[in-house]
Amino acid sequence: GHHVHEGMHAESVAMAFKKALKQRCGSGELIHHSDRGVQYCSGLYQSLHERYGVKCSMTDGYDCYQNALAERVNGILKGELLLQSPQDLAQAREMVREAVDIYNVERPHHALKYRTPDAVHRGF
Repeated sequence: GHHVHEGMHAESVAMAFKKALKQRCGSGELIHHSDRGVQYCSGLYQSLHERYGVKCSMTDGYDCYQNALAERVNGILKGELLLQSPQDLAQAREMVREAVDIYNVERPHHALKYRTPDAVHRGF
């Protein structure tokens, strides 16, 4: 899930987390990995993991190399798909929604044998 907000607060990441859970297919074990940002360490966010039975995984410290996949995805979104600055928050939300959709539904990935993440996910 994703949620665009003016700041990086616990409430914002909680909204993204809940959105991801609503869109989820299947019922197997779920692990969420993040860095150790204060919003991810907050009581609010951690209580969502407990409530929904999601295992929390975090980097050992503030080393971006330990969160390489997330950093790569963010780099692709920013460097390839979000090429202009939004005029306002509404436009930012639409741009991010479109970029995430392209990344997950339209863009084939070499590591997935040139399938999209959505196609692989639906295969489970």
